[in-house]
Amino acid sequence: MKASIVSAASALSALIAVCACGSRAATPAEAPSITSPAPGTVVLPPDSPMLGQIKREPVREAELPTDEVTSPGKIEANPNRVTKVLLPVTGRVTAVLVKTGDAVTKDQPLLALESPDADTAMSADLSAQAAVTQAQAALVKAQADYDRASDLFAHDAIAKKEVLTAESALAQARAAVDQAQAAREQAQRKLTVLGLRPRDFDQHVTVRSPLSGKVLELSIVAGEYRNDTAAPVMTIADLSTVWISSQVPESYIRFVQVGEQVEISLVAYPGETFHGRVSRIADTVDPQTRTVKVQAELDNRDGRLRPEMFGSIHHIESVARTTVVPAAAVMQGDAHASVFVETTPGRFEQRDVTLGARAGDVVRVVSGVKPGERIVTDGVMLLKGLIKRT
Repeated sequence: MKASIVSAASALSALIAVCACGSRAATPAEAPSITSPAPGTVVLPPDSPMLGQIKREPVREAELPTDEVTSPGKIEANPNRVTKVLLPVTGRVTAVLVKTGDAVTKDQPLLALESPDADTAMSADLSAQAAVTQAQAALVKAQADYDRASDLFAHDAIAKKEVLTAESALAQARAAVDQAQAAREQAQRKLTVLGLRPRDFDQHVTVRSPLSGKVLELSIVAGEYRNDTAAPVMTIADLSTVWISSQVPESYIRFVQVGEQVEISLVAYPGETFHGRVSRIADTVDPQTRTVKVQAELDNRDGRLRPEMFGSIHHIESVARTTVVPAAAVMQGDAHASVFVETTPGRFEQRDVTLGARAGDVVRVVSGVKPGERIVTDGVMLLKGLIKRT
C-alpha cells in the first residue's frame, strides 16, 4: 500500500514539473521580439509599442548661406526720431503732466510754465498793435496833406516844392505802416510759439510734445524755477522703428551694402530671427578695433525691441541648396557623428555622417544620407539603448 502511494506522488510531481516547464517556454513567445540582425541595426516588429515613440522624417534640402558675416550688436533708438524737449522761456514749472515711460502723442501737453516772458510777449503784442494804429493814422493824414497840396498846385496856389514835401511825407508814412505791421506779425508769431492768446495776461505757457513716442527721460518736477532754456527737461523717442548698431570687422565690410536685408538675433528672444535693412555704414574705420559701424533699421510697432538690448547681426553674402537634417537627429560620438536611417518599415540602421556647419535647428550634411531617406528625429536615444542591449 505504501508503495502505491509513493508511486502516485511521484507521478503527480512529474506532471506538475512538466506543466511548469511548458508554461515557462510559452512566455517568451508571447512578447514581440526585438532583433539586431547586423551590428548597428535594430528591427522592431509591426506590433511593437516602441514604434509609436519613434518619430521619423525625410532628409530634406534647404537654402542656406555659403558665406556669412556675424558681429555683435545693440538695439538703439532711431536717432531721427528722438527729441530733447527744451523750455521755450524761463519761469516756474506749475505742472508736469507726464511720467517716465508714458506714451505721448504729437502736440500733447507735457508741462505748464508760469513765466514773466509770457507777459512781456503779451505786452509787446499790444504795443505793436498800437504802433500799427498810430502809423495808419499818420498815413491817413499824410495822404490828405498830399491830396490838398496837389489840388493847390493844380490851381497855382502853391509852389511845386510844397507838393514834393507832401509826397515825401506820404512815402514815409507808408513805410512806417509796413514797419509797424511787421513788428506786430513778429509779436503775434511769438505768442503762437508760446501757445498764448492775445490780450489774456492770466495764462501759463504749455509745452507740447513735438512727436508721438515714449518719455524715456524726465528731469523736471513741479515747483522748479528754470532759467536755463538750453538744458533738456525730458527726452521723447518714437520707438516704432529702432536701429541695431554693430561693429563689423574691416575685412568683411565689403560684403555689406546700404539697403540690403540682414538677420538679427537677440539675447532676449532666443531662437527668434528679426529682419532689418542696413540704413547707414560709417564713413571711417575705428583705428583701435579696426571695425566699421553699421546700423540697420527694424520695425518695432509691437514694442518688443527695447534700446540697449544685446544680440548679433548676420549678413548673408550668398546662399546654396544644401542637404540638412534636424540637429536632434544627430548622435555625436568620440570620432564621428551618426543618425538612424529607417531602411524599411521597422528596420533602423545606424549610419555615420559627415556634417558641415549648423544653421539654427538644422545641420548641413556633407555625406552619409541623401534627400528623401527617412531618419529618426525623436527617439534616437531609445534606439541607441536597444543596440547596446542586443
